[in-house]
Amino acid sequence: MNRPPIWQTLLAFATIYLVWGSTFLAIRIGVHEVPPFLLAALRFLLAGGAMVVWLRVRGVAAPTPREWRSSFLLAMLIFLSNYGLVFWAETRIPSGVTAVMQATIPAFIALAEIVVLGTQRLSWRLGAALTLGLAGVAVLTSSSMGLGGAAVDRISAGALLIASFSWSLGSVLTRRLPLPGSKTMSAGAQMLAGGVWLALAATALGETRGFDPRAVSPAAWLALLYLVVAGSIVAFTAYIWLIHHQSPTRVGTYAYVNPVVAVLLGYFAAGEPLGPRTVAGTACVLLSVLMITTMRRPPAKAASR
Repeated sequence: MNRPPIWQTLLAFATIYLVWGSTFLAIRIGVHEVPPFLLAALRFLLAGGAMVVWLRVRGVAAPTPREWRSSFLLAMLIFLSNYGLVFWAETRIPSGVTAVMQATIPAFIALAEIVVLGTQRLSWRLGAALTLGLAGVAVLTSSSMGLGGAAVDRISAGALLIASFSWSLGSVLTRRLPLPGSKTMSAGAQMLAGGVWLALAATALGETRGFDPRAVSPAAWLALLYLVVAGSIVAFTAYIWLIHHQSPTRVGTYAYVNPVVAVLLGYFAAGEPLGPRTVAGTACVLLSVLMITTMRRPPAKAASR
């Protein structure tokens, strides 16, 4: 395989770093005018539908009925439980803190690999990393540490931990379920299925009743457009390209760059608080992610699919 030009690699990394890091602010802008589950449904119905149609036009095989069933099961965990709760939480807490809480996903994936797949073992380093990540969450949510600033709403924090766990469980199950051979078709199908689940949830929660699209400002619609095009289509394409040309460890660095981008963007662009509490909690969580993503995994049983 020919090595791609350095500018392409740098552009792809910049895309997943900056675009995925900035989507949390775009979500915050959108959910202040569009109900959260409805906004998430629109994002993934449009992005997933566009990807599936585009790939079919290019001749990529459509998912089989069995692969669609797997996509809908994974979408319940990754899109309904994760993204739905993320969009909802951002109606209550800052976008930067939401990104930091979502950075706990690698810790939950490690736990799921231990419990579900048996492809990971609990070592002292992994135990220390998990403890450090939990300490970061405690710093963000505790009001008794004398760090100043308001503690993060615990209900929202709990929802985000559930969201991270759901994502990790979905990520682990992708190794066991039949999915399309094309990674892009698999992602598009899951996005589309997720949009369906989120639309059903929005309807069940009454978010569609009384919603008037004409009352939504251009800024909120632009935020949705950014989430669809840049956040879901462009950044994902860059991610898929990178995993074919770079090591998983390098590509995985987005997990601790995105929260930093989100926190700084929230502070400078939206006036979100950036006090000792946010800095200390973010540092703990990101160090935990760094320890987990750079850890050498001992040999274990191969996962079946």
